[in-house]
Amino acid sequence: MFKIQTLNAISPIIHESLSAENYVISANEPTPDGILVRSAAMHDLELPESLLAIARAGAGVNNIPIDKCSEAGIVVFNTPGANANAVAELVMAGLLMASRDLAGGIAWTRTIKDEPNVEKLVEKGKGQFVGPELRGKKLAVIGLGAIGALVANAAAQGFGMNVIGYDPYISVAHAWALSRAIHRADSMEDALKDADYITVHIPLMASTKGMINDAFIKALKPGARILNFSRGELADADAIKANLENGQLAAYVTDFPTANLIDVPKVVCLPHLGASTPESEERCAEMAAAEIRDYLERGIIRNSVNMPEITLGMPEGSRVLLIHKNVPGIVSNITNLISGRGINIQNMLNKSKGDMAVTVLELSQQPDETLLAALDKLNNVVRARYIPA
Repeated sequence: MFKIQTLNAISPIIHESLSAENYVISANEPTPDGILVRSAAMHDLELPESLLAIARAGAGVNNIPIDKCSEAGIVVFNTPGANANAVAELVMAGLLMASRDLAGGIAWTRTIKDEPNVEKLVEKGKGQFVGPELRGKKLAVIGLGAIGALVANAAAQGFGMNVIGYDPYISVAHAWALSRAIHRADSMEDALKDADYITVHIPLMASTKGMINDAFIKALKPGARILNFSRGELADADAIKANLENGQLAAYVTDFPTANLIDVPKVVCLPHLGASTPESEERCAEMAAAEIRDYLERGIIRNSVNMPEITLGMPEGSRVLLIHKNVPGIVSNITNLISGRGINIQNMLNKSKGDMAVTVLELSQQPDETLLAALDKLNNVVRARYIPA
């Protein structure tokens, strides 16, 4: 029986993957095997020794102490793509808001509620909110992952925009998902050149923090409009404000409000609504629960941010999974220890990701507690566990 702790309210759909006969699910479980989390901050939480995995029902994992988890042999999962449709739909709304100043128009209309001759005031005042149509305009999509691909396709096929995409790391699956109408840029400069609208869909990393800076904006045609539905830290707020004031930018729409941008003219700040749909929350919860189940029950690792992908079929013997540092000699130390006990290794898989690696062994017989303890104590082994068939 596995024990799962929930740190946030999670859709009950998780029970379809985590059945009552195999799982105890509680918000107050003191010794969980797995944790399901959405937005709860975990950096200051003590991680129990029993904890094997954390699944974040969402894409971002900045609320989880990744390095600390890796050092403890805890696999951290996220749910990429589960909220993609929800975010992509909001980006399409963002294109309209960037173009037609819908937010400004709505706010102004409310100010004339008690005025006489509202209809005449509307006709007189609407000119201040005039904006261009999207059809035929050039949209640069930076990042063609699950969200970026959906946005690119919808803009080209639904709005009739001329879409150019840039992603040097695009996967085969996401490339196949793109419409033939999407043009491919060979460089960031190629994508940004003459773009009327720019939407950014890339992860926040040290190399991308503040990438929407003065140089980025100056590379655009005057009057361009930028959408940021990825992470607020991708943009330099001071550069955004300065280029809105001098006319280089016509609008900035973001789902990540900051105090220094909320009341800036031509900025539309949404309250991080991207994944806030019941459908998205359900898909994220369903995916997170399945990832936890597959890892706890079979050792399968999918969509981990700190461990390599491990694809496994049904066990061919007694399955042992080891999480260890990615250093020379460690695999031979593991196999020597096992063969020294007279146990045959029927199959083995070893994969690495950065500084961490995972080795899965199918043994001819079930390891006893003594062998597991010895494996766990090997230098550079972080965690060893037996996975019953």
